Amino acid sequence: MNLAIVGGGPAGLMAAELASIVSDKKGSRGDLKVTLFEGKPSVGRKFLVAGHGGLNLTHSEDLDRFSKQYKGSFESGHWTSLLKEFSNQDTRDWAAGLGIETFIGTSGRVFPKEFKAAPLLRSWIQRLRTNGVKFEVRHYLKNINSQDGRIQLEFSNTEGVSTSIFDAVILALGGASWPKTGSDAQWIPLLQDLGTSIAPFQAANCGWETNWHPDIIRLSGGQPLKNIAASVGNKTIQGELMITAYGLEGGAIYQMGHALRSMSQPLISIDLKPSFSVQELEQKLSSYSGNFVGAAKKAWRLGNAAHVLIDILAPEESRNNPLALARFAKAVPIPLTGPRPIGEAISSAGGVRHSELNDDLMIRNHPGLFVAGEMIDWEAPTGGYLLQGCFATGTRAARGAIRYLSSGTQPVSAGSLSV
Repeated sequence: MNLAIVGGGPAGLMAAELASIVSDKKGSRGDLKVTLFEGKPSVGRKFLVAGHGGLNLTHSEDLDRFSKQYKGSFESGHWTSLLKEFSNQDTRDWAAGLGIETFIGTSGRVFPKEFKAAPLLRSWIQRLRTNGVKFEVRHYLKNINSQDGRIQLEFSNTEGVSTSIFDAVILALGGASWPKTGSDAQWIPLLQDLGTSIAPFQAANCGWETNWHPDIIRLSGGQPLKNIAASVGNKTIQGELMITAYGLEGGAIYQMGHALRSMSQPLISIDLKPSFSVQELEQKLSSYSGNFVGAAKKAWRLGNAAHVLIDILAPEESRNNPLALARFAKAVPIPLTGPRPIGEAISSAGGVRHSELNDDLMIRNHPGLFVAGEMIDWEAPTGGYLLQGCFATGTRAARGAIRYLSSGTQPVSAGSLSV
């Protein structure tokens, strides 16, 4: 039996790991040969880019809260099932098996102790090679065809064009963000030609643009808005934002992408002093008179960027009214014109719709063809949810492929991945 995994990101590598473990066990599918194809010269490029921020592997929160972080076309409860199969604790155990110690930060996020992706990736690749996974890099997928109940893949490579036939295929080609790492979404027409419905890709976990007053850029461009609370509709996130020449960046707005995209006129409201009430801010200005905007910087201990927003954006009628100024500081409205280009986004929303897939993530109309990772229509905020989603879907697709190849043998249990 031959299994192809196309795409060397976290979902594809995790699928290769599980398949290689099963194929390596005596008495199991010892005849299963696993080949991983990657279009770039090396695997794990997006994984390494994610490591630039310290490699947030997962989050430590409970399963119920964890599963609610995911949006997309998956049915309610599906993420709970996926995360039970490969959980945040499984991720920590897996990393420990590779010799990588992890810890839980103050925010609940989980990181490698060394804050580096490269050591983990090196150990991971070495283990896959030891388990018999064959790597074929510089192989860019060009076509998919069915042939006598099997799947034919056509690749362009350094020697021209090659074709190979497999008993099952797992596609883990990524979404549409960071295309320089290989996630260029050029696979879309290949699956559309097979009749597969795909939700259009959109930028997720990205900055948003606004038409700043020129003085805001001049006086505070590149400066942070610290310890703020950002609200979109009825959702509020505490954190930090960065004022840029085009708009806003930062974790607080990244988590608002799904809500902002649903608005005909996107708007974010920023509470510059979330730890104080309107009345408390008003009281802090009671000993001042005249220039309340100028006094607010000292009285409220505002950073420069926050003070610039108040100084330039506060309505004229609030400038000499402490109560009105306090109300404005608690809800500074910033109308947004749209997200940054998808190529700059940390992740993307959209992909193969869940209705096209069975519970094993196999495309219903194409037996033996599975998908995993950001190819599927889901999105999640930063904070460990993205990598965990890739690990979980890669695990499910691999188990599904093994079940398919086993032709009626017992499903592979969750405990099979003892890494």
